[in-house]
Amino acid sequence: MSATLAVAPAPARRATSPYLISLTVMLGMIMAIVDGTVVNVGLNTIAGTLGASLDDAAWVVTGYLLASVITMPLNGWLTAKFGRKRFYAGCVAIFTIASFLCGTATTVWQLTFYRILQGFGGGALQPTAQAIIFETFPPGKRGMATAIFGIGAMVGPALGPLIGGYIIDNATWPLLFLVNIPIGIAAFFMTIAFIPDPSYLEKPKGGIDWLGLALLSTGIGAIQYVLERGQHDDWYDSPTIVILTAVSVAASAWFIYKSLHDKHPLVDLRSFRFPTFVFGNLLLVVVGFGLYGTSLIMPLFFQTSMGMTAYDTGLALLPGALATAASMIVVGRLMQFIDVRILTALGLVLSAWSCWALGDLNQYAGVGDIFWPRMIQGLGMGLMFVPVTTAMLSPLPKNELASATGISMLVRQLGASVGIAVLTTLLASETTIAWMALAGGVTQSHGASMGQINGLILQSATVIAYDYLFRICAFVFLFALVFVFFMKPNKTAGAAPAMAHGGAE
Repeated sequence: MSATLAVAPAPARRATSPYLISLTVMLGMIMAIVDGTVVNVGLNTIAGTLGASLDDAAWVVTGYLLASVITMPLNGWLTAKFGRKRFYAGCVAIFTIASFLCGTATTVWQLTFYRILQGFGGGALQPTAQAIIFETFPPGKRGMATAIFGIGAMVGPALGPLIGGYIIDNATWPLLFLVNIPIGIAAFFMTIAFIPDPSYLEKPKGGIDWLGLALLSTGIGAIQYVLERGQHDDWYDSPTIVILTAVSVAASAWFIYKSLHDKHPLVDLRSFRFPTFVFGNLLLVVVGFGLYGTSLIMPLFFQTSMGMTAYDTGLALLPGALATAASMIVVGRLMQFIDVRILTALGLVLSAWSCWALGDLNQYAGVGDIFWPRMIQGLGMGLMFVPVTTAMLSPLPKNELASATGISMLVRQLGASVGIAVLTTLLASETTIAWMALAGGVTQSHGASMGQINGLILQSATVIAYDYLFRICAFVFLFALVFVFFMKPNKTAGAAPAMAHGGAE
């Protein structure tokens, strides 16, 4: 009997539900995404409370972005170095502790430093969550896995202004950060309990590539600074912008050359050997331009031209976010029957139509005029994001997912930064052009003061400029249709993912 007991196999550990794993990583990811947008709403209040100029307070946002984009491409190396569970739990812990410190800041520069720490933790949460969710589901359900990730990635930015507006109107600005603490604690302990460490991960060979890290940080940090501060510094009239652009190009080129020739590179660029990954990322650059560009100009238009409060703006944006969530769930199933290229193209066309419709708004528009364009835009985003991401990641072996998701997240963020930089520059120039055209037609005051006339002209010029930007975004989405033709069709349900799964083993 004792001999029998000695050889009896231990009971197999029951696998954790993929939906529980998804919920765990979604907590941390949504916390970081919402926090990235919630701060924008309260920037004026933060500046006033801390006795800082709005220009200085802008570094609270810029510092976070600089830190997060540097972390994103390192995702694969850091995951392999520390293990998936420890790395994700560590990022959640850094983000949560930094959130507490942000809530205790007494100067704007202290807050900026804490936000940089927060960015180092938050920058890795989104790509790591995407990799975990994508590989947790079986190949045939990876469309649904992408939909689950996409709900957080797309809905989070819409919830930020709503939550931020409510907090600013009803509480104090430190709560913008302190609200993360209970969510972060829950996400940390759930990560320890439920996130597995895959057996295929191997620790990076050799030590840290300090030169590669310096080149990467310099290249990405410099270009992100240029995109964030270019409009403020008059672009290439500023020596700083010129120098940093040159530094970014040189450092990035050296880093790419080094990565392609090193035996054990800091950032694995092998994912670009798959054409679908290349064209998927190109599409994400354009989509990032249009998506985050409209996400910037819509709240500004609603608040400056239509006179909405921050909270009302969040409510106006919410239907689009809910439509995105609903369409992502549906499209995850539609991908089993419909070619991903058709779904992506339909999403791009719907997004273009919604931007064109938003280009008809004026200062007298109401919430009803916004509702349908936002609903159609939300539907288009869901139809577009899930097929592109699934098709892009499906051919990759599992051990490359962490690195690939970090790279694609960086690409999308840079596309967003380019979009925001271009649109804010165009907003300033088009407002000036429209103001000059309108002012040139004013011949008499009809009893109104010059101050009133100038105010009306400026309001009309601003509306014209915003409508112009919406139309630009419509053309951007239509331009992205070019890249759809280079995507690989899904001939049968789960066929491509199944091949990728086999390659991973």
